[in-house]
Amino acid sequence: MGKLKKALRKKFRGVDSIFISSFIPRKCGIATYTRDLTSALDLIIPHCESRIVAMNKPEDGIDYPPKVIFEINQHDANSYKKAARHINKSRADVVVLEHEFGLYGGMFGEYINELVKLIKKPLIITAHTIPDDPGKGYGAALKDIIEFADNIIVMMPESIRKLARKYNYPEENIELIPHGVPYILMGPIERYKEEKGLEDKIILGNINLLSDVKGLEYIIEALELIKKQFPDVLYLIIGQTHPVVMKVDGEKYRNFLKKKTEELGLEENVKFINKYMSLDELVRWLKAIDIYITPYLDPQQSASGALAYAIGAGKACISTPYIYAKEILADGRGVIVPFRNSRAIADAVVDMCKNPEKKLRIEREALEFGKLMTWPNVALQHFQLFNRVLGKHGGV
Repeated sequence: MGKLKKALRKKFRGVDSIFISSFIPRKCGIATYTRDLTSALDLIIPHCESRIVAMNKPEDGIDYPPKVIFEINQHDANSYKKAARHINKSRADVVVLEHEFGLYGGMFGEYINELVKLIKKPLIITAHTIPDDPGKGYGAALKDIIEFADNIIVMMPESIRKLARKYNYPEENIELIPHGVPYILMGPIERYKEEKGLEDKIILGNINLLSDVKGLEYIIEALELIKKQFPDVLYLIIGQTHPVVMKVDGEKYRNFLKKKTEELGLEENVKFINKYMSLDELVRWLKAIDIYITPYLDPQQSASGALAYAIGAGKACISTPYIYAKEILADGRGVIVPFRNSRAIADAVVDMCKNPEKKLRIEREALEFGKLMTWPNVALQHFQLFNRVLGKHGGV
């Protein structure tokens, strides 16, 4: 790390950045993503400081760390204008908007649009979700703000094609930067299983904030078939219910999954771990999982931190063909199965269990690809983009 910092000091000046995003301790995938990215930026880039303008719901009573310099009331349109004034008066060189529709107020998350139009500093937008139709609803809201961006960051090649062809955004201003993952030092999986009391079991799992778009019921249904050949299979459902889902539906989805487990007589083969995971806990559970499965139901999902982390850990992954999974699991890095198809999931699991050499090949391909996605690499790519954008504006 010291040599990297010295090399960067010679090549680049430091950059002060402001990220508009959710942020920890809010329980949200984008909050975790922004925490990890800004921590990596500040750690490896000399003279670099990143700060946060956090999306907030006052009723949540979140106590943010000092890195958060301003809080936007998600549902107060005037709060966005105040944030823009605060950003414009700040010493930030560049502003990064982590754009995900569920974070921002308005019917289609359009409250953020007014803030974007008022910002007088170079702006980069990370588009976490890109709707198919730019002419209405969420797509129109996104199209309205990207014209103010100096650059857009996406995580998959398909997103570049979609922005260029459907949104008519200049392809030369779109930057492909993968979802970051922690550096995970691996060891014999049996050691981690023993640590969790899971010895001599085949462990399937995923780590998510639960919601019904995850499609986890199809894994439970697949277990009924898998168990006939591998009675010692155990499926771990790790994570709390998503806070937004909890407020609307409570534990309806978790209870549905538990009822299905009982109906199929799989109580000994499914374990619910209802806990929000710190990064360290998440990694330790990942290390104990044999096969990671994401049976998500939305074909347009263009990012998945959970699947990215599993690839970073060199896990054999099975997934439905949403956009992100098709890209990241290509070229032998995983197995794609049809949507809503429990038999296909079962067949893929059984095939891996019966063919350990095939599973090992997949794990090696995943681990090699995951090395390109570590947070220091991702942070460096962001920093290089900052410098190019600032160069267009005459430098820092």
